[in-house]
Amino acid sequence: MKLTWKSLGLAVICVAALIVMTAAVVVSQNPSGPPRGDGFRRGPGPRGGGLPFLRDLNLTDDQKAEIKKILDNEAATTKDLHDKLRALHQGEPEPFSTTFDEASVRAAAESRAKIDIELQVSHARTMSQIANVLTAEQRAQLAARKGQFHEGPPPPPEP
Repeated sequence: MKLTWKSLGLAVICVAALIVMTAAVVVSQNPSGPPRGDGFRRGPGPRGGGLPFLRDLNLTDDQKAEIKKILDNEAATTKDLHDKLRALHQGEPEPFSTTFDEASVRAAAESRAKIDIELQVSHARTMSQIANVLTAEQRAQLAARKGQFHEGPPPPPEP
């Protein structure tokens, strides 16, 4: 098999995606700190800090309770997917093995990709459900702040 930049890039992307998904699974299994009074967990992860973008929206107690219910439902419905990802990760061969089985690596990557798609769909569904709990004013506040949650880190300073 001839190693090309394209195949090398695909391998790097797959490994990076696996690392990110594994980190997400580990973080979701280990909440940092006790629950706060508003029912949201602290720390990193999909529910960290009551979803950071929902801070400063002056959510009512009813909204917080409804959002918590939505997040708990998502956690329950995606638990099986996270378990499958964990099993795929644990079943991976040693990365620095002297043997390479492209078919098994490809099959595992495709399995992870399918699970990732389902997790992304679930996340989008959850965000839509949360948006339905918010008032029009709260949704407008989120829209105004959208860039700060979707942009990457700031560019490095120019020398």
